[in-house]
Amino acid sequence: MSLEQRVQPLRLAEDAPADPGTADPRLPDPAPGAPRALRNTIVLAALAAAVVIAALVSAGVGQMQISVPEILASIFHRMGMDWGALPAHPHAESALWAIRFPRVLMAVVVGAALASAGVIMQGVFGNPLAEPSVVGVSAGAAAFACTSIALGLTFFGQWTTVVAAFLGGLVATCLVYLTARHAGRTEVVTLVLTGVAINAIAGAVIALMTFLGDSSAREEIVFWQLGSLNGTLWINVAIAGPIALAGILLACTMTRQLDLLALGERPARHLGVNVESLRRRIIVIVAFLTSAAVAFAGIIGFVGLVVPHILRMALGPGHRLLLPASALGGALLMLAADTAARTLVANADLPIGMLTALVGGPFFFWLIRRTRRGAGGWS
Repeated sequence: MSLEQRVQPLRLAEDAPADPGTADPRLPDPAPGAPRALRNTIVLAALAAAVVIAALVSAGVGQMQISVPEILASIFHRMGMDWGALPAHPHAESALWAIRFPRVLMAVVVGAALASAGVIMQGVFGNPLAEPSVVGVSAGAAAFACTSIALGLTFFGQWTTVVAAFLGGLVATCLVYLTARHAGRTEVVTLVLTGVAINAIAGAVIALMTFLGDSSAREEIVFWQLGSLNGTLWINVAIAGPIALAGILLACTMTRQLDLLALGERPARHLGVNVESLRRRIIVIVAFLTSAAVAFAGIIGFVGLVVPHILRMALGPGHRLLLPASALGGALLMLAADTAARTLVANADLPIGMLTALVGGPFFFWLIRRTRRGAGGWS
């Protein structure tokens, strides 16, 4: 059977009305009907509302408890509107605007960036185990960032660490792509082993920089290894936020191409997708998203693995919905993790990377077993 004959049913499916019961599950209808569009809108609205509620709750909990009405009153007061009673505690306003709000917004940025990077990595590799921390992208970004800290590099001013993290993430992503891809497919074992190798090399670089750096640099490097949002400032949000937002928006323009790539390289090329160009662009976007997160929060693993899989099981594989939903889901998970980090132990701030690893590690084991059973053995 020729390639044209194999692709023809896909073309017919694209012209047919959306029917969840008969449509190709790998290729969602590009023109969904009203019920599907309404469902997508409801899902995204519900996730966005959950993120807002979680952000308000997170901003109010801690050593100083502030109620949600007081938080809303403070926000409206800053906007020039009188609504409700301001926080009664004399230091509540300064705590909210100098400490908690920047941290809450950074949790949203980091969670959205890591989850979005996980979605598009899985899409471009065609592999459910691809995720920035698993395959070493986060570690590569951290290694370059730690090197800039330990050596005191200031080539780009306050952007030096961010630029270094981006270069590290880009190098690690390219290594993963060049090593794990073979004959148009990604081998699971090769992907995991590549991640092990990159994480090991990055860990050695970080250890060397810890040895070479002074006491101040060592403290910062420990922060990178554990992952934390403690001490987040507005300037950090102002730098990381636009980078993450730009990366997510660019990725959203490629959702249709990622859906076509799920059919295989040859059908995707036949349907007009420049596969190699798409992969190069995705690699750069993954590096941007990962660097935006790692540069200000350190290594926080498994967000890009857990969130996309949970939402893919609930919503389906179509990237048009999955990508924005994962961004919101990642923000929600990071808000929950950061709130837990600040409240589980009295007068202590636990590393967020530790908490996400405690959740993501068992999930990763389960996913490996599920992938192995579904494929009848690893490829």
